[in-house]
Amino acid sequence: MQETDVAALLREAMIVTLKLGGPPLLAALTIGLVMSLLQAITQINEQTLAFLPKVVGIGVTLTLFGGFMLATLVAFTQNVLDRLVAVGGQ
Repeated sequence: MQETDVAALLREAMIVTLKLGGPPLLAALTIGLVMSLLQAITQINEQTLAFLPKVVGIGVTLTLFGGFMLATLVAFTQNVLDRLVAVGGQ
């Protein structure tokens, strides 16, 4: 396995990490922003108020994008294992 192969594998790992972590983080960010604006408008300064909507939003996001996330992770894992087998066969 050459240095370019390792660099390509690390690049692909970072892209997979963004694909897997992006949707739940984006949902939490959006819900947090909306709840912060709502708290600022109504002047309700309760820290636990935003917790339940974030949990529900992340759960919905994982339900909707779970299949895509699993397929992405399985494809990456198969790719890594195929490369390991190819290196071991040399």
